[in-house]
Amino acid sequence: MASTQQIQSDYTGSETNATEAISFFNNSTKSYYKCAIYNILAINYQNLTDYDNAIYYYNLAYKQTNDELQKVILKNNIAVIYMDKHNFKEALKILLLLIQKKEVKTNPENNARINDNLGYCYYKLKNPQAVKYLDYSLKIREKEKNYFGMTTSYNHLSEYYTNYNNTLANRYANLAYQKATEVNNVDDRLISLKLLIKNSNGNELKDKTVLFLKINDSITKTRQKAKNQFAKIKYDSKKDREENLKLKAQKAENDLQLEREKNRSLILVIVIGLILGFLLFLYYYLTTKGRREKTAAIYESETRLSKKLHDELANDVYHTIVLAETKDLSSPENKEILLSNLDTIYSGTRNISRQNSTIDTGENFESELKEMLSSYNSNEINVIIKDNNDINWSKIEAEKKIAIYRVLQELLVNMKKHSQCTFVIIGFEENDKQIKISYSDNGIGFSEKINLRNGLKNAENRIQSIKGTLTFESEPNKGLKAKISFPK
Repeated sequence: MASTQQIQSDYTGSETNATEAISFFNNSTKSYYKCAIYNILAINYQNLTDYDNAIYYYNLAYKQTNDELQKVILKNNIAVIYMDKHNFKEALKILLLLIQKKEVKTNPENNARINDNLGYCYYKLKNPQAVKYLDYSLKIREKEKNYFGMTTSYNHLSEYYTNYNNTLANRYANLAYQKATEVNNVDDRLISLKLLIKNSNGNELKDKTVLFLKINDSITKTRQKAKNQFAKIKYDSKKDREENLKLKAQKAENDLQLEREKNRSLILVIVIGLILGFLLFLYYYLTTKGRREKTAAIYESETRLSKKLHDELANDVYHTIVLAETKDLSSPENKEILLSNLDTIYSGTRNISRQNSTIDTGENFESELKEMLSSYNSNEINVIIKDNNDINWSKIEAEKKIAIYRVLQELLVNMKKHSQCTFVIIGFEENDKQIKISYSDNGIGFSEKINLRNGLKNAENRIQSIKGTLTFESEPNKGLKAKISFPK
């Protein structure tokens, strides 16, 4: 399940299932299963830009394997993480050791991969040896007809020639786009299109920009649809299991009851028959009500997601298209604005994907909640979590956990959009009867009369639904404070 979700780019869902798989490990678990699970987790964290965790799990996977080629692959993956972190010197140290190994020299695929990564590191470190390794890697991949690898090589060579040979840069970017299209590698298509945009002018630049936006929008919708399908399949499967268990229990109870009733009077049989009829009616009523509530919840979720896409992405896409159609994109200034807009759109799609992922209300809830809160850390904003770890989340009902998770998410989204703050403090505490959560920031606050925005109004409604309270305190330029309390 985790592997399938990862292929469909549902990295958060994949992480949840891979973490659940670890709970089944014991002394008899084969090391290659452990290696596979740790590798899946590392890839998920890499795609979620949690690079430290990615390196941690790649190292765990490395310890579980005795296969020398597998060790080379895992070490190369760690080098790639350092490249993602722009720590090219550390990546270079690892790659220079790997390039000498027999397992690399005798394996064309890994030989090409490591040479390509080595050439890219040299390019980033402004070392003239870069093109030698990049060209050598491409020759191996062309000989082996490794089309996915060829796409990567073309993109790296295009990036290498961008600054001083525009003709070669465009040639390699076009080759990358053609090969990525041929093998249906959508991520590499977007990378090659960004390179073509960077090295194009006039009508060609406009065409490539519109194509980039169209493909990016299609990918976003397709991946979101896949995530929704996974969530529905998992929900329906769990529901079916619960219904089957309920029906089996009901049948066993009825059979036992009928056996006892054989020796009882006719009046008692009639009374039991009426009771069974009432139970069946109640079961039908509750099942129908559950379906209606599920349909309403799905509609509300779809409406909220649709509004988010419209509010947060549609305007950016429209303004970017207008810029591409009306401005002289041969101007470096306009081109820089265009590239900045494209990065904003891409980041927006990833944020919406993360905000609409399913919530694990089981034993991993606390760590998932803190991970979500920490994800709002940035160079400009510091999110501080104050927690004595004295809350036993396993005893809190699932609907309350979901409500708290979404309310804190709404507060942080509002903070990101409007507060202009530099730090946020979120505290957790409990007493005998209540859980209390506090939020404060040093942003611009609200006006004298608080008018709740839609997101904060939704947050207030969520807290009321679990019989809790949400209060706000704010003055202009003195930040915002919010206090949440709800019964255990």
